[in-house]
Amino acid sequence: MAAPRDDTAQQLARGVGRLLGHLGYDSLTEFTLRSGRRADLAGIDRKGRIAIVEIKSSVADFRADQKWPEYLDYCDLFYFAVPLDFPVEILPDEPGLILADAYSGDIARPAPENPKPLHASRRREVTLRFARAAAKRLRRWEDPGP
Repeated sequence: MAAPRDDTAQQLARGVGRLLGHLGYDSLTEFTLRSGRRADLAGIDRKGRIAIVEIKSSVADFRADQKWPEYLDYCDLFYFAVPLDFPVEILPDEPGLILADAYSGDIARPAPENPKPLHASRRREVTLRFARAAAKRLRRWEDPGP
């Protein structure tokens, strides 16, 4: 079971999820990849493009967690999402950047297309994993019983 997220991370996830929806992505929070890594948010658009968003709620959170390059093998677009008052100059320049709060977000720096496009088998695997995770969550919501 995942560790509980702090309030700031939960609020950012909600705002970023709304932004992704406005951009045409359907998203899931806490999406587990085949590698075992858990993306804070993952989204898929109508074309099957996959975006992963890593939320950093504080400087300490960013400094303690440098696993973000491992997500690049599973997405077409990668973003950091941070609160509005985050010192963005400490973040790497390569990924996209989303400034967010509990209600929405804005893309401060577009994510570049992944220079290493996803292989068709990897895209299929991530898409199926996404669909199954969404179906399982919906099923638990519809039938929370044992």
